[in-house]
Amino acid sequence: MNTTDDRRRRSDLGRRVATRRRQLGLSREEVAERAGSSPGYIAYVEEQLPTPGIEFLVRLAHALDTTVQELTGLTADLAPGGAPPGNRPELVELDEAECWSLLDGRGVGRIGVEGTDGLAVFPVNYQVLDESLLFSTAPESALGRAAAGGAEVAFEEDRLDEAFRRGWSVLLVGPVHALSDPAEAMGMSRAVTVRPWAGDGRDTVVRLVPRRVTGRRILVPGAPGT
Repeated sequence: MNTTDDRRRRSDLGRRVATRRRQLGLSREEVAERAGSSPGYIAYVEEQLPTPGIEFLVRLAHALDTTVQELTGLTADLAPGGAPPGNRPELVELDEAECWSLLDGRGVGRIGVEGTDGLAVFPVNYQVLDESLLFSTAPESALGRAAAGGAEVAFEEDRLDEAFRRGWSVLLVGPVHALSDPAEAMGMSRAVTVRPWAGDGRDTVVRLVPRRVTGRRILVPGAPGT
């Protein structure tokens, strides 16, 4: 069976389980041990079309530090952060090294720029390279126009753990510029492996070299990892 058929046979639950497991850096064996299951069944859940009972789903959600609602997609279209705060939360500052570590090479964040209609914030796919961020955008976009003039922007990424009411955020502030030097543009274009989810037509490479990198984390006593 080809790869396309394999993907069609995977369930939404399987995709979410696999994604969450990778986010936590866990192997199937580790998830199986946490959930009181077997690695083979975890693989089946991720790769096939399972119909697990609610008891197993509760154990699996606990093993992945999340909720059944998250795993089954019931909260996919809801704004995050609707739950009340955790018990005795603590807000701590992150150093620059930890901020770069949390960005983890690539992902989706938010960027704030000054546009024709004033300030605008929108999501962007990014890639980390040499303590800078690379984006692919359209030249006529707000980010493309800002980069053409060397404007200063703010970039933010965060993660929320709804189950334990904890999370982190990282903020980068600095100028952006479009890669106009042919040699630099060619080198960076080859280095960019992330592509915008919004589709094609975004082939202008923009680089953000931050002058300020800050971050914060909310810790909740008793949550996993604390």
